[in-house]
Amino acid sequence: MKKALIFLLTATLLVACKKDGAKTVEAPVGDPAVVAPGPELLAQLQVGEISLRPIAETVRVAGRIDFDEQRLARIGATVTGRVTQIDVLLGQDVHKGEVLARLNSSELSSQQLAYLKARAQLELNRRNAERAKALFEADVIGAAEMQRRESEYQISVAETRAAADQLRLLGVSSAAIERLGKEGAVDSVTPVVATLGGVVVERKLAQGQVVQPADTLFVVADLSRLWAVAQVPEQQIGLIKAGQSVTIEVPALGNEKLVGKLIFVGQTVNPDTRTVLVRTELENPDGRLKPAMLASVLIEARPVERLVVPASAVVRENDEDHVFIVEGEGIFRLVQVKLGAENGGQRVVLSGLKGNEKLVTAGAFHLNNERNRKEMEGS
Repeated sequence: MKKALIFLLTATLLVACKKDGAKTVEAPVGDPAVVAPGPELLAQLQVGEISLRPIAETVRVAGRIDFDEQRLARIGATVTGRVTQIDVLLGQDVHKGEVLARLNSSELSSQQLAYLKARAQLELNRRNAERAKALFEADVIGAAEMQRRESEYQISVAETRAAADQLRLLGVSSAAIERLGKEGAVDSVTPVVATLGGVVVERKLAQGQVVQPADTLFVVADLSRLWAVAQVPEQQIGLIKAGQSVTIEVPALGNEKLVGKLIFVGQTVNPDTRTVLVRTELENPDGRLKPAMLASVLIEARPVERLVVPASAVVRENDEDHVFIVEGEGIFRLVQVKLGAENGGQRVVLSGLKGNEKLVTAGAFHLNNERNRKEMEGS
């Protein structure tokens, strides 16, 4: 009688389990990755689906602080000459138009003499042309002679203009040329002047040195605005475009975070480093940033649809990331995954999940403790 009663109860339980098509999966015996928690723990768990979300990854590359090349002037001499005076020191602030050095140039003297000769010949030919015109009107000379004198005058005008232009190329101002024409005083000394206001960051001359027009004597930079430049690996350049937000960390300033916008993304790949140049502008009113400082450049890349899991779903086991996926009613399996860094409470799935699984989104830590307890009891 007792055996019949047990059989009846077992049959009743099997029918109840299969009612309404309920899915029943038993935990594999001896599988340490699978756990079937008790009712109390099961009630504390929350289950959700893996989702797709637009994730803006941060690309971190090494960079440096550099000059703003639009605010950098390389200043040289306009003539060949010998340095007779140096007026500024390295690191000194200068204004636009300020004299930086002075040169003595025989080339400048020769060109001034050529201008004075051309101007004197011009005046002589002007008078000859006026006299020829008067004589022609008095029927003393013929038209051909008058035209010859006028032609000589026009040639002198062109030669004088060319001599003045040559002086301008040598750095002589129009006012100085006019003064030379009136006073006739030749001056062989020419100044080297600043073409930009800023700081003298390079000085490449010495007293008595002979310099050429191709030589750079001073480099002056406006340091109130600088560039942060970096090289982005070509594999990541598809995530980068101009206008994206950039965070600059400068170790020399205690990794203080400076925020800017990406203003330039290079159009070519460096064949040696397989990288692309990017840069941003940084205001530097107090002068704390110095060119050549090392920096870390963090670029917020454009959002891309990625599989993500909540950070609360992740448990650490043997120094690896894991999540619990649902295998059946009340049964869960611990799965190893590779995840990206946390971003807004979410972690990007790099590998280990396909995207159609359900996983434990809350209570995963306690569920893993339960799994470890049962594994220890089983062993």
